[in-house]
Amino acid sequence: MTLTTLLTTAATMKASDLHIFVGKRPIVRVSGQLTELSDQPVLTNALAQELSFAVLSAHQKEVFTETRELDLSYEIEGIGRFRINMFWEKGNVGLVARLIPEVVPSMEEIHLPQIAFDFTKKKDGLILITGPAGSGKSTTLASMINGINMDRGENIITLEDPIEFLFHPQKSIIKQRQLGQDMLSFQESLKYVLRQDPNIIMVGEMRDLETIAATITLAETGHLVFATLHTYNAAQTISRIIDVFPPSQQQQIRLQLSTTLQGIVSQRLLTKAGGGRVAVREVLVNTPAISTLIRDNKIQQIQSMIQTGADEGMMTMDQSLREMYESGAITEEDARAYATNPESVFNGQVKESATKKSKRMPMYMF
Repeated sequence: MTLTTLLTTAATMKASDLHIFVGKRPIVRVSGQLTELSDQPVLTNALAQELSFAVLSAHQKEVFTETRELDLSYEIEGIGRFRINMFWEKGNVGLVARLIPEVVPSMEEIHLPQIAFDFTKKKDGLILITGPAGSGKSTTLASMINGINMDRGENIITLEDPIEFLFHPQKSIIKQRQLGQDMLSFQESLKYVLRQDPNIIMVGEMRDLETIAATITLAETGHLVFATLHTYNAAQTISRIIDVFPPSQQQQIRLQLSTTLQGIVSQRLLTKAGGGRVAVREVLVNTPAISTLIRDNKIQQIQSMIQTGADEGMMTMDQSLREMYESGAITEEDARAYATNPESVFNGQVKESATKKSKRMPMYMF
């Protein structure tokens, strides 16, 4: 048993993740469900270290031993790329590997709404893709960046930790920079990226005050900036960005955000009826009315504006759940479980069986 053979097995099973930790056999996540590989041995610390350290360079081993955390990408020719997070747990080594498809899916394949296509045609401003860990943010972000790459000539610079999808320049130039390999920090790279003649900048994740501040400033300078954030919905995203700053700076950040923000796509991955996974999405478009709410610190009113903003391309998570349920993509059980207000999804009516409809729904499987 090697990590390469385990990753190959995971890819063959169309798993999204592989888990290695002491005391259990290797575990894969398929269609959102965890499954133990029963033909593999229970992992000891020695075996877990042997599997994990085999793919590390001497420098990476040193960093991992010192910092107790490590992110890296790993590629198996003919199989695919993997984003690996290594960690220590009760004094033992563990890892989680996420499968990154070799081909970037198109925006059509992952059923992004029309407004997302409109976002990619913007020349400046900030576009945020948000959601909890494992919600498909990287896939959505990559499909939008690649959509631009296929459509027009731009200089695109990505700052990632680690590099996930590999882009192949078509009409655009794409330069991918990886933390720890091509740059020492997001903050420093964001400071100097303007000297690299960018049109579009992709920030893998806005992690802290300095990165958030630099990202918003870049969007003010006439560049189109894409970034991700671990938040559940659009209103929470705006609050999280503002609240990370000290009170003395929050009014200035509200003003900056109200003018630079183009839109927010918040998503979650649900189990698809019939197998696979499918994204449900909330979409905010920064209309003049939304901009005023941000500037005046009336964030609590944003949700109702999204609910009534269909003409501008907006959609709440409950509206997306209802659409997905009625199309047969998800089950009633999941739609109810994830809905903020289940009655807004079902209106008290029993719909046609989602299982029967699901066969008519070709969906990209995350």
